[in-house]
Amino acid sequence: MRVSLVVNPTSGRGRAAAAADLAQARLSAAGHDVRRLQGTSGPDAERLCHEAVADGVDVLVAVGGDGMVHLALQACAGTSTALGIVPTGTGNDLARALSLPLGDPGASADLLVAGSRRQVDAVRCGDRWWACVLGTGFDGAVNDRANRMHWPRGRRRYDIAVVAELRSYRPTRFVLELDGVRSEVDAMLVALGNAPSYGGGMKVCPGARIDDGLLDVVVVGPLSRRRFLWLFPRVFKGTHVSDASVTVHRAREVRLDGPPTATAYADGERIGGLPLLSTVVPGALRVIGVPAGT
Repeated sequence: MRVSLVVNPTSGRGRAAAAADLAQARLSAAGHDVRRLQGTSGPDAERLCHEAVADGVDVLVAVGGDGMVHLALQACAGTSTALGIVPTGTGNDLARALSLPLGDPGASADLLVAGSRRQVDAVRCGDRWWACVLGTGFDGAVNDRANRMHWPRGRRRYDIAVVAELRSYRPTRFVLELDGVRSEVDAMLVALGNAPSYGGGMKVCPGARIDDGLLDVVVVGPLSRRRFLWLFPRVFKGTHVSDASVTVHRAREVRLDGPPTATAYADGERIGGLPLLSTVVPGALRVIGVPAGT
C-alpha cells in the first residue's frame, strides 16, 4: 500500500513523534511505501492530507490526538482512502468508538499492518466533516472559555471551565429540525452523537452507534446549578440520559438553530455559530487498523 503518516509531534507531550517512528518502521518492514507528513500548523497539515488523498494514497494515518484525527477526516471522508489512527492524545474519542488500543502505539501499528478494515458513518456539516459528537449551548460556552485559558492542561482545564461558566449560564431556546420535523426547546445543552463520547470518554450520547446511519440527539433541559452539578458526573458513564430532564431523539439529518451567541464544537473543534445542518452519510469513512470482529 501507499501510506502517508500525518503527525502532530507535540501530541501527548512528544509521544506522537516516537509513535510515528514506530508505525513507519513496522509498515515499511511489511513492504508498504510510507511517506511522512508534518505540517507547520493545523491548516498546513490539513492541506497536506488533502494533497495526499488527491494523489491517490491508499491509507492516511493520523498520529496524534482528536485534533489531528479531525484534520485527516476532512481529507478521507467520502473517498476511497482509508483512515488509520495511532492515538497519542488526551481525548482519542474516535479511537474509542473504533475499539482501538489506547496508550499502546505498538499495538496500533500492528493493527495497521494486519490491515483489518471497517466502513463507518461520518457527518457532513457545511463544508466540514465530523465523526463523534457535536455540542452547543453550555457545552459550546465551556469550550470557548477553556480555549481562552492557558492553565491547567488537559481534563482539569475543562472541569474548571464548567464550574466557572455555570455561574452565569442560563438555559437557551433552541430550534430543532429532526428529519424535517420542527420543534423548539429550552435547554442547557444539545448534543448530536454519531458516536457515544467526546472530551476524552464523556458518554454524552451513550446510545449512539457509528454505523447505524443515525444521530442521537441528546437534549438536557433547564436545570438549577446544583442539579446540573449533580447530573454532570453521570455523563462519564452515560447514565445521565435516564434523568427526567434529558430527552433523546434519533434522526439522520438535524438542523440546529439558536441565539447568535451560541457556538458549536464537533470532535473538540470549533465549527462555528448557528444555524448548522448536520447530515449522516452512511459508510462515508473507511478505517483501517481496527481489531478483528469490531
